[in-house]
Amino acid sequence: MVGTGEDLRDRRLEAVRAWTAFVEHGDRAEPLVRPEILRSWERSEAAGTAHVTEAPMADEGDTAAFWGGSPLQVAVERVESELRRTAEDGDLVVAVTDAETRILWTYGGRVMRRKAETVNFVPGGRWDEGSVGTNALALAMHDGTPSMVFSAEHYAPIVHNWVCWAAPVHDPVSGEQLGVIDLSTTWDRTHPIGLATARVLARLIETAMPAHGHRKLGLDDLTDEPGLSLTLLGAAEARLDGVRLLLNRRQTEILALLALHPEGFSLEQLHDQVYGEEPVTLSTLKAEVSHLRQALGGQLASRPYRLTLPVRVDVDLVLTLLRQGQVRAAVAAYGGDLLPGTNSPGLTELADYVAVAVREALLADPQPSAVVRYTELAPYDTDVIEVCLAVLGEWPHPAKPLLLGRLAAARR
Repeated sequence: MVGTGEDLRDRRLEAVRAWTAFVEHGDRAEPLVRPEILRSWERSEAAGTAHVTEAPMADEGDTAAFWGGSPLQVAVERVESELRRTAEDGDLVVAVTDAETRILWTYGGRVMRRKAETVNFVPGGRWDEGSVGTNALALAMHDGTPSMVFSAEHYAPIVHNWVCWAAPVHDPVSGEQLGVIDLSTTWDRTHPIGLATARVLARLIETAMPAHGHRKLGLDDLTDEPGLSLTLLGAAEARLDGVRLLLNRRQTEILALLALHPEGFSLEQLHDQVYGEEPVTLSTLKAEVSHLRQALGGQLASRPYRLTLPVRVDVDLVLTLLRQGQVRAAVAAYGGDLLPGTNSPGLTELADYVAVAVREALLADPQPSAVVRYTELAPYDTDVIEVCLAVLGEWPHPAKPLLLGRLAAARR
């Protein structure tokens, strides 16, 4: 234990006082709580999570489908005996999440298992800050570092009786953060090796990952499925039933517009979207469309021009993730500017929209791992870097040297 039972009670009382000061007075909590907890409380307050009675549940089928056969499941099964033993020896509940802090797997000791079930700390439970407020799982996922949250440092009172330790789990090949592993018990069982144990178990899972590693979120997972898979962000590529299509620039632009507008276009509308005021004849456009129809095996209708096959586009994926508030996943799926250099009016407008949407999402929620990824694509966007560094403050986050280096290079 950390000190005596009286020490722990004093520590808990301090946490309760800080939480109360924040909830009732806001700024008065600053000297009473760790900076990373205060920042998380501020995000949690904005999400209105103080009065939740249990974590919301994700779709059971979706959770099972994501978990089944995933690299995380394979790794957890390989080390499951060690995870179970840790939970039983310490009467803990152990949980593994995905990158959106959705619990995928748990195992608990007798007492903690029952407590966990009452607040949906179970597979499918959503433990991100927007769902349940400050907690170690969300903090480790958001900040990308091992985290502990003690008693009333949790934003939602439903877990004020808990102490939690969580550590990120990464793909050992790509370095991508796949989720976290969390150990939770009651606050009076706080132990000094809790955080170290979470780190060890995270490394244990990482070393048990299958050799092929984790597949990155995006259209790469879909290119072997029937239909059209279209990548427009960064390097453009179109695949039909998993086979790459050989298209010229204009044909790719036409295909992109049709894929993004399933309702279709008249010939004149499509001409305006592709060429704008350029002096290009309708016959030229018809010839390009004819080539596309042949490449697609005839699955391109006319009157209006529209695609008649299943379509998946990386732009839709990124925008969907942004609408859901999944900034980290959106940046992971974002490959860069939409068809760089295009002069198609329809695509130029969309390119600006997507680029601004990603940037503004990061300015509003500058998650360090997402910002590092974004700077690989936009190395001269110093505003995003500076906002992230300001949020980190004096905290020695592992992303900080990378961001400082990128900032220095951009200013030369």
